[in-house]
Amino acid sequence: MSSPPRRPPAIRLNALATAVPDHDIHRAFIDWATPRLADTRIRALFARMAARSGIDHRWSVLPPTPAGGSPVAAGGFYDVPGLPPTSARMAAYADYAPDLAMQAIAALGAVFDSARITHIVVASCTGFVAPGIDQILARRLKLAPTVERVLIGFMGCYAGVTALRTARHIVRSQSEAVVLVVSVELSTLHLSLADQPEPLLAMLQFSDGAAAGIVSAAPGGLVLGESRSLALEDSAELIRWDIGDKGFEMHLSGEVPGRLREALASRDVQRDLFGAAGPPPLLAVHAGGRSVLDAVEHALAVPAQALTDSRSVLARFGNMSSATILFVLAAMMARGAKGEGIAIAFGPGLAAEAIRFEA
Repeated sequence: MSSPPRRPPAIRLNALATAVPDHDIHRAFIDWATPRLADTRIRALFARMAARSGIDHRWSVLPPTPAGGSPVAAGGFYDVPGLPPTSARMAAYADYAPDLAMQAIAALGAVFDSARITHIVVASCTGFVAPGIDQILARRLKLAPTVERVLIGFMGCYAGVTALRTARHIVRSQSEAVVLVVSVELSTLHLSLADQPEPLLAMLQFSDGAAAGIVSAAPGGLVLGESRSLALEDSAELIRWDIGDKGFEMHLSGEVPGRLREALASRDVQRDLFGAAGPPPLLAVHAGGRSVLDAVEHALAVPAQALTDSRSVLARFGNMSSATILFVLAAMMARGAKGEGIAIAFGPGLAAEAIRFEA
């Protein structure tokens, strides 16, 4: 009698760690942005929206001035006529991004063993450098020259999910693989001289951060399950990054929360993302802004506490693009959350990426 086929081993996110810079620029940005709005009524509206953003802190790799000022103060990074060119911002990215990523990897502690790493998957959309961040990190970590590398660039806020999905696929195909997953985003390198409320409110959300995790078939951590992708029709202009002469220009439409709420309220969309059983007990939702979290909460008809981890990450760190969803998962792991869950993030397109997990 033939034996039953062996079940493939569970693929797990064994550990996850995060890092942010120590320079809080949230209040300084509000103070800089407010006078740029000439109309007093618009200025008052901006102040109300900033107060209701759900964000208390945002962090930047750009250092304080010698006098302790922010990057927009006299002597700061942005204190040049017309703001720094994209070349200067990319030079800063090349300097700061590997350092912040290394902080997140160091926070993994003993879980990280450079001798065991077979693959490295890096997600980053806020800068370009070649050799890439993947190669820079591999050299600094003294990884074997045979380590396979994947760099996921310019996908935006959902790239953190894409990185986990990619790592899972690697371990499914090579059961002995140990994948280092890294996301590092330096959104504060892309300040622009906007004088309208919508782009200023978009910039108000973004922050710098990095996350690092280990994905393998070893026991411990979150079991990673199937992934889902969803692109909304006629939404290409709602979230967009353009590479300009003065940094990457973010276009974030005020229509995004409404379109998300409409889409996620659809039974067909919920079936595509969650299956017939609907949303699972644990929801790790990309903290893309208070209005985005409100839209998800209302569309899925879940209690407010279902998004506690996402709202906490938004308040403490702001929107760190692709790293944000990993911060939310790290918060869940840190508090010992148990049960089935799904991590879902939204980004350019307008599109969503999701991956199931079990804690």
